[in-house]
Amino acid sequence: MKKLIFIIIFIIPSVTYLNAQQSDIEMKFGGRIMYDMSAWNSGDNSDNSYGSEFRRVRLYNSGSIYGNVKYKLQLDFAAGNLSYKDVFIELSEPLLNGNIRVGHFKEPLRLESLTSSKYITFMERALPIAFAPERNTGIMYHTTIGDKISLQAGGFLEANSYGNDKELTNKLNITSRLTYLVMNNEDNLLHIGVANSMRDNSANTYGFSSRAENHLGTKLLQSEFTGVEQTNILGTEIAYVRNRLSLQGEYLRTTVSLSPEYYSSEYELNGYYGQVSYFLTGESRPYKSSYTGFSRVKPKNNYGSNGKGAIELVARISKMDLSNAGMGILDSKTIGVNWYLNPNTRVMFNYVMGELSESDEFGITTQENSLMMRVQLDF
Repeated sequence: MKKLIFIIIFIIPSVTYLNAQQSDIEMKFGGRIMYDMSAWNSGDNSDNSYGSEFRRVRLYNSGSIYGNVKYKLQLDFAAGNLSYKDVFIELSEPLLNGNIRVGHFKEPLRLESLTSSKYITFMERALPIAFAPERNTGIMYHTTIGDKISLQAGGFLEANSYGNDKELTNKLNITSRLTYLVMNNEDNLLHIGVANSMRDNSANTYGFSSRAENHLGTKLLQSEFTGVEQTNILGTEIAYVRNRLSLQGEYLRTTVSLSPEYYSSEYELNGYYGQVSYFLTGESRPYKSSYTGFSRVKPKNNYGSNGKGAIELVARISKMDLSNAGMGILDSKTIGVNWYLNPNTRVMFNYVMGELSESDEFGITTQENSLMMRVQLDF
């Protein structure tokens, strides 16, 4: 099966390319490897736990056909399982002066989520990522107005790891996002945005679990709601870059609406994070676009031949508050160092301090501290 997939991804497109004019079809092939190692301790009296994993092993083929049709096929092989990531076809510059994308891709919600895992500042995204899945199957319109304003809006179905929704539940998620680039010059960048997602939940349930930003660690926070009529997610985002310094934060509020026969008809779940990074070696965090967020860091001097690469110091706080539903509060604090050997190779070190409590009043019930390392290469 895997051999067949490799043939489909690489051989067939290559043959097609050879039989077409270069001006008509453009293609790009690439991939990423992320290998993680982690040591963590849950509680003062527990033994340390150790683990390692290939966090991501991906290959992709993307391109454009006759100038106005784009596509991407990205597959993930981590943990020995095959799953679809971005698999879509996009029509560019149609009558509506924008782009229409159809397939399996990220819903336009959360700046950190839309930024590729190749370029995120920390090994794991912040806690509020758990409120909704990153990718689903659907159709989306997106456009940019005057290099300042961006708009994305789409309808999505809840899909499995192959991008299929075969349960025919008639549950539709409507997700939209509006951003504004306040400034973008040589020294300063300021990005702000707001997003909303109205979600009809399959089987009238809504639930998720969250680790303390250690993918190998323990699931400290678990939630499950039944009798759900709808969930609504409201998000705000801001990012500021000034030369070596970068600041970013997001706030998300999820409203869970239950059927009238339940004692409490509505719960509010909250989450946020704030992060800061600083390059000791003089680089700046590059901004790609309002829809795809930040991009590749290019060291002033690559590692080797008397070069040291780029060194970035990072820190973050994040929180998920489910106390309104009696499910606890999860806090996480992270410090770390990123070493960019060259534009395509990075080594990351994160130390994460996670705390779970029943509420702000009752104090901490569970702690998990994690020391993590990632070696990453993409091409």
